[in-house]
Amino acid sequence: MIYNNFFRLGLLTLIVFCLGHARLASAEQPMDQIKNAIERVSTVLGDVSAKRGANKAEAVERIRQILLPSFDFAEMAKRSLGERWENLDGKQNEFVSAFAGFVENSYMNTLASYRGEKILYLRERVNQNLAQVDTQVVASSGNPLSVDYRLHLVAGDWKVYDVIVDHISLVSNFHSQFNRILASASFDELLKKLREKGNDRPA
Repeated sequence: MIYNNFFRLGLLTLIVFCLGHARLASAEQPMDQIKNAIERVSTVLGDVSAKRGANKAEAVERIRQILLPSFDFAEMAKRSLGERWENLDGKQNEFVSAFAGFVENSYMNTLASYRGEKILYLRERVNQNLAQVDTQVVASSGNPLSVDYRLHLVAGDWKVYDVIVDHISLVSNFHSQFNRILASASFDELLKKLREKGNDRPA
């Protein structure tokens, strides 16, 4: 199954993580950018949770405008397919589009799950054009969940290309799921599944 509990958990952490527009001048401080952006996204989510009459469609669009520029969907899609990427025969753009729609819709479906989880910032590592920020998500009950963000610089902006949730890579999880599907289905069938999930908007 493409959409599973691990994926929902991973996308919930992506909602509270947003880099915004990180320019090269400030690119050496990805953790600071994360902290500032979390406040913006948390405010939007808090408004939806606190106000019964809140405009959820407007909140979704506000989050989309903040969050989407922060992801390198092409890199995520490429890594998720692995060696199959080179054999798509010109269908890379189609896959990236379907993959991005699937991811976008999936994390928008997790809005109702937000409960004001606390974020602890543990460590930041920057090595030239690569960075990793290690955090923990602390809920009101249960054990802290480790969430590590892997980023790279693209035209002066930090972009997320993977998230490690409780030591499990989101991209690796996609890779395993896609391999299972493609073991018995065609690439066009995988595209169809992704597009269906991407168009499955919440009521």
